[in-house]
This record gives sequence, C-alpha cells and structure tokens, in this order.
Amino acid sequence: MTTPVTRGRHNRKKQTRRRRLPMRYLLPFLLLVALLAMLMLRGYVHSEILADHRIQPPAATDKVPQQVLEGGPVIDARSATEPAKTLRIPDHRIVLTFDDGPDPVWTPRVLDKLKEYDAHAVFFVTGTMASRYPELVKRMVDEGHEVGLHTFNHPDLSYQSDARIDWELSQNQLVLAGAAGIRTSLFRPPYSSFADAMDDKSWPVTQYIGSHGYLTVVNNTDSEDWKRPGVRTIIKNATPKYGKGAIVLMHDSGGDRSQSVAALDRFLPRMQDEGYEFANLTTALGAPSAHTPVTGLALWKGKAFVHAVAVSEHITDVMAAGLAVIGVLVISRFGLMLLLSFAHARRVRKRDFSWGEPVTRPVTVLVPAYNERECIANTVRSLVASDYPVEVIVIDDGSTDGTADIVEAMWLPNVRVVRQRNAGKPAALNNGIAHARHDIIVMMDGDTVFEPATVRELVQPFADPRVGAVAGNAKVGNRDSMIGAWQHIEYVMGFNLDRRMYDLLRCMPTIPGAVGAFRRGALDRIGGMSEDTLAEDTDVTMALHRDGWRVVYAENARAWTEAPETVQQLWSQRYRWSYGTMQAIWKHRRAVVERGPSGRFGRVGLPFVALFMVVAPLLAPLIDVFLLYGLVFGPTQKTVVAWLGVLAVQAVCAAYAFRLDRERMTHLISLPLQQILYRQLMYVVLLQSWITALTGGRLRWQKLRRTGVVEAPGSMPSRRRGSSNDRRPVA
Repeated sequence: MTTPVTRGRHNRKKQTRRRRLPMRYLLPFLLLVALLAMLMLRGYVHSEILADHRIQPPAATDKVPQQVLEGGPVIDARSATEPAKTLRIPDHRIVLTFDDGPDPVWTPRVLDKLKEYDAHAVFFVTGTMASRYPELVKRMVDEGHEVGLHTFNHPDLSYQSDARIDWELSQNQLVLAGAAGIRTSLFRPPYSSFADAMDDKSWPVTQYIGSHGYLTVVNNTDSEDWKRPGVRTIIKNATPKYGKGAIVLMHDSGGDRSQSVAALDRFLPRMQDEGYEFANLTTALGAPSAHTPVTGLALWKGKAFVHAVAVSEHITDVMAAGLAVIGVLVISRFGLMLLLSFAHARRVRKRDFSWGEPVTRPVTVLVPAYNERECIANTVRSLVASDYPVEVIVIDDGSTDGTADIVEAMWLPNVRVVRQRNAGKPAALNNGIAHARHDIIVMMDGDTVFEPATVRELVQPFADPRVGAVAGNAKVGNRDSMIGAWQHIEYVMGFNLDRRMYDLLRCMPTIPGAVGAFRRGALDRIGGMSEDTLAEDTDVTMALHRDGWRVVYAENARAWTEAPETVQQLWSQRYRWSYGTMQAIWKHRRAVVERGPSGRFGRVGLPFVALFMVVAPLLAPLIDVFLLYGLVFGPTQKTVVAWLGVLAVQAVCAAYAFRLDRERMTHLISLPLQQILYRQLMYVVLLQSWITALTGGRLRWQKLRRTGVVEAPGSMPSRRRGSSNDRRPVA
C-alpha cells in the first residue's frame, strides 16, 4: 500500500524525468533548427531564395504622362492629389550614382577616389549586399554620401505584387537601419535607364512607390561601364554636354569594376577643372537630406538583422572549413583503412603465418545474462557444439524471466550457472572471472551464438605471450530487415577495415562484448572489468593497451549476434555505446602525458580513436547538410556529383570489406539508403551523447528486447516456443 509521502516522492521523480528527458531531444532539435535558419538566411541574402531574374520586355507608353517621358531623371510621384512631376539637375552639377553595391573589393576603391577629390555621390545599394557588408554602408554615410534603395534582391518590380514590392523596400530599409542607423527617401528601380524608357509596365510601379514617399531616381547619362568598354569610352559616355547637369549611372559591384575606378581617377579632376561640382542628389536640387535617423525598435531590429546575417556568413564559412576538414579526414581514413586492411589480411593469411605453437588448453567462456530466455538456449548450445574444449559459465544477473532455470534444465556437460543479484554486466563478468577455472577467458553476450570453430580461432593469438586480448568478428544474424541490413554493412566494414587498421596501428579501441577473449593475468593486472563507464569493453581494452599488452583481431573467430530491429532499440544501444566511448576516452586521458606503453597509446591511439570515433562522425553531417543546401540553392549538379563521389568511395571500401569477409555483395544495394537515412540517425545519437556528456547527464543501462532468431550457420534449428508465424532463424 502506497502512502501519500510515497506517492508524492514518486510524482516528483516522474516530474523530474519529464523535465530532464526532453532536453536530450530538444537541444539537437534546436541546433538543427538554428543551423537551417542560418542556411536559409544565407540563401536569402545571396539571392538564392526568393530571387527573380526575369526582365520585362519593352511595353507601350500610352499610359505614362508625357511630362514624365520628356522630363528629368528625378520623378516625384509622392502626391496623391497632384500629377507627377520631374526634376533636372542644375547646370555644372553632376550627381554620380553607383548601383548594385556595396562590393567588398570595388566600393572601397570608389570611396577612396571620391574622398581623394572631395566629391560626393549617391549609392543605390541592394539589401543582399548591404546586409553582408554593412561597414561599407556606414562608411558611405559617414563620408557624406547619400544612400538610396535598389531593392533587396534586385528583381524587376513590374513582375512583382504590391506585397512583394513592400517587402523589397522594407527589407532594404531594415538593412540601412542596421548598417548606418538611417532611412532614405531615394529609390532606383532595378533595370531602369532614362525617364523616356518608362512604359506601361514600370509606370504603375513608380506611382506605387511614390505613394510610399519615395523619389524615383533614374539617370540621363549612362557611362555603360557595365560593358567594360575601356576607360576612355566610360569617361566619354559619362561627360554631360554643353555644361548641363547630369545624373551619371555607374556601378561599384556586379563584376570587375577596375575600369570604373580608373575612369574616376581621370574623370573627377577633369570635370572639376571644367567647373563641375560632384554633389549629393538633394544638395544638387537644394532639397532636405534624403536620410532620416532611425531610433528605437526599428533601429534594434535592423541591427539584429545585420548581426544575424553576419552570423550566418560566419557559420557557413565555418561549415565550409569543416567540410574541407571532414573531407580530408574521410578520404584519409578510407585510404588508410584500405591500405592497412590489405596489409593485415595479407599478413595473417600467409600460409606460413603463425602466432606460435597451437593453443590447445581449455578455456572458460563467460556468458553474462539478464532476461535472455529467448536467446540463452541457442547461445549455450552453440558453445557446447564447439570443436575446442570449453568450460561454460552463465552468470545470471538477477533475471526475472527464468533464464537461469532454462540453462539448468538443459543438463549440458561443462555448463554451470552462477546466480547473483542484479548488479550490471561488469559485475557479472567479474563474478564469472572469479569462478573461472582456466587462464584464458572468452566473453560473449547472451544473445550471441558461436560457430564450432569460433573459440579455437579466437584463442590462437595467445600463443604470443605479448597478446593480452583478442577481438573476434561479430556478424549480424538478423539481416533480413532494412535496419538489420544497414547494421550488417556497418559491422562488416567495422570489423574488416577498422579493426584490421587498429590492429596494425596497435590501438584497437574495443574488444566487442559479443566475441572477445582475455588473458586472465592481464585482466588481474588492470583490476578486472571496470564499472566506471557504460562501455566496459572499450574501457578494459584501453586499460590493457596502457598496461603494455597487445590487442589483436582474429578474423575467423565469427560470432552471430542479434542486432536491434527497431529504431528505438537501435537508438538506445548506440546512445549507450557513444556515451560510454566518450566516458572511456575521458577516463584514460592521462595517458597522453604518461610514458611507456601508456604514453604511446595516449599520444597515438587515444587521439586516433577520439578523432575517428567521436569528432569526425560529429562533423560528417556537414556532407549531407551541404547536399541539401546544394539541392535547394545550387549548384545542384556539382553538389550531386560531389555527394555521389563520396558515396562511391564508401562503396569501394564496403565492397572490399565484403570481399575480405567473403560476404555476398547483394547487401550493398541498400548502401545509398544507409547513407541517407541510417547515418543521420547515428549523427543525432552521437550529438545527443555529446550533449549528455557536456551537460553532466547520466545514462543508465537499457535492456534491448530480443527474439532469439539468430543461430550459427550450419547449426540445427532448435525447437522454440511460439506461434506458427514466428520469424525463421537467419542462417
């Protein structure tokens, strides 16, 4: 019977779990959303989102007022009650205008020339460029130049709705507020030219923009510098005739503007010598300044937007650098794996290769088991069928499903059951070691089955007295599902490429719990199986390296294990593995500064393991992020080719691993889907492990549901309880 106090304590625990558990999922989700938001913002300010590059062909002019077609280059359509009027620049005054900037290369040079000759100009900036280079906009204003709007994304506004026009203007003003703290009343439509080029498509846009309080500024003198016709031609085109005033169109962005800058160096002093003044538009017209200071919320919104753009630019730069780094790491790792796995296979497959005198003395096989009733019978039968003398000890870790009773009821020779209260796998293994009668100890999981030759192959390396542990070849037995097939590819590559490489480099990171063997004396020297981490197999392997023992790989010591069959089970397993590996790396960090074998592992093995098992997989998602970015924003073709190139490299490595393991290549058909779907899950699991580690979270052992469908190839199927539609064992 529960008391109110007990219920209260239980409710508080449930509330604590509800508060803390979602953070493991919320933080990765928020990071992903923030990253996507930054990429979207970058795509927006680089005209990769909402960009419209259509240009309206010439149209009729019958709806355009005659005074506009024949008037000056400044169109004032702000009055709702009076007809539009135009303004001309007074004689001997030139209003230089620069479109499409600011540009980080050419705009500073233009500003330098204007400052050198004490001239002023009007810069019609686009929001995309101004948001990326706000410091140049501020310099324009600080040095006395005027700034006008040239829209945000530079579309032909005659194609756009009123809402889109409003958006283009407001976003452009937002950037000016953030960059220089001003608003402007000057506007120049993209793709505009002279006033007499106004037509029935562009005139309604001019009226609409005028109703919002803007002066529309076109030009009456086009330098045509965008054609890059040469400095002399640019000067000739920009020179007004007969002392007339002019609004001169030039560009400070959009390509190579070296001719424009060179032309200014000659044009400015020449025209000043002829009595011309280079003034702002409002100064030339004798009107109030076009700039209005922005304060309050509008100012802070502008600054926030500009800062967000800066962050997005830096993030993509960092991502690009990270992509370059991960590209080098991935290619280097694949190349190293292929080279060293080839060398390892060639060495151990030589006819004269031997570890020494054949090992024939009996060994002890430890089987820690917790609620393994579905699998334990197959596991024990596979051990009894071994062609090598074994003592089998099943350590029942407080099972509640009768696991120990099933083993005892089998009445198999050389099989013992040791019962203990539930204390975890490391404690069960240590208990088994204490009961073991032999000096070589084989460890396996309760859901794994051995082939008859597995134990014999596994223990032969102990003929070398330097060998302290041996890693076997774990294989996925239930590969008939998609998740199982993906794990099958992962296991084959991991055991036939990674472990061969680590063997030659003498920094094997993990003796797999499914199939591994240890020298009892080596375990005694390091204190047995540690309970400090959730990856006791990785922990004990690193401890053996630090103690000076060799850890090697036995390719023919095959064990068949039941891999998780659902996403939730796979998540739980890999989350524990990732977190436990991080714990083990952190636990053995002092090896980096130690001497002897520990120092060698700390300065060679530990960084290698950390780089390729923890850091590189965390950066690897950049490949897929840039794939999505390239598919959406371009260049699509190059992006797809690059991604397929990475996939091809992985396919070559996988095919070689399958060849080494004598596996059928048909399973590699699912490799592209593995890269698209399965790998993303592994990324999120690793990220969640990082977050748990950095936030000081704790992770508990989680029991996976087993079905007992895995049996060793060639073994006789055992009779199993269950309905007639039970899944068939995988051979």
